[in-house]
Amino acid sequence: MTTTAKRRWAREFNSEIDGIAIGPTGPVLVHGYDAPAGGMWTDDVIPGKLGAIDRSGGEFQWRSPCEVGYGRGFAAAICDGVEGTPSAIVMGPGSQGHRILRMSIETGELLGESPIEPFDEAIISDSLCVSITAKKVTGISTSDLFEAWSYQREGERYHSVAFCGGQVVVVFSDANTKKYGLLALDAEDGSFESILLTPKLPMIHSIAGDSGALVILTSDILQILGPSEAGQFLGELSLMSEDDVLTDKLSLLALPGHHSEGEPVLWWNVISTQEVEDIPEVSISVDSGKLYVVRGAMLEVCDLISGRTLGEWTVPGLDEQVCWSVASGAGLLAEEHRLTIYELPA
Repeated sequence: MTTTAKRRWAREFNSEIDGIAIGPTGPVLVHGYDAPAGGMWTDDVIPGKLGAIDRSGGEFQWRSPCEVGYGRGFAAAICDGVEGTPSAIVMGPGSQGHRILRMSIETGELLGESPIEPFDEAIISDSLCVSITAKKVTGISTSDLFEAWSYQREGERYHSVAFCGGQVVVVFSDANTKKYGLLALDAEDGSFESILLTPKLPMIHSIAGDSGALVILTSDILQILGPSEAGQFLGELSLMSEDDVLTDKLSLLALPGHHSEGEPVLWWNVISTQEVEDIPEVSISVDSGKLYVVRGAMLEVCDLISGRTLGEWTVPGLDEQVCWSVASGAGLLAEEHRLTIYELPA
């Protein structure tokens, strides 16, 4: 049964929010900026500000100007940091180029910083940050904030990335066919390991993973299913479709960690046989072995390995999100000027 998610607290801001981070415990991070009057700014980057907020009551623990501002690319996370001391890692554009920062999560003190190349998207773990552009994947150490490795190959374009076990899994497309697939890199040194999915899919909208499995949001998955799986899939699809065109327009597909092409998939779920424009916007994230699926203001949580539904909620404001993150049964929702924590006991 679908219920309304319980709100723990909400806080309004005068500044515009453009980034958040939440860890298993401790405060949450919020990054924002003051929009210029009239919406015009002559520089590429608008100066930013960062704050840590108590996850229980919503009070500020500290707030500070931030060398990372608003512009191309942003990522933030709370991780163990150096010698197990919790710290905040923030990546993004600054007035003198893109930077990566490490800050004390308790006080906001700047503990280290380094210049980095511009990026479009990035993910952060306790030991490694991975950023991507269309032509390059880069690994950056969270301990010394320097580039650890990079990967690029002729004829490939890179779109998104996820951690899965000891691998970095990259969504890529073939520059000639424009079809999408998955490749795996060794997280430690960035060396190429394998093609998980040959580029056959028309699109991979997003990817999320953890140590045991990964999930992609895609379409036309018949292209990559084995013969026995294809028969089952077509049978399910025929019950959903109102016409004779048996094509999924949006589906979830789960793969085991270190998947090899041709091996069985874990599960799939057809979200819609309608065109993507006709359904609410969908996004996915993974935490603690659970998959969180956002569809407009609706949130469904599933077991990552089996796909079994564990809970469903309506989350007020989720369809107006700027960003959204989940950790340890808490959902952190950022709207343009509001930050809210919801309890998600699945």
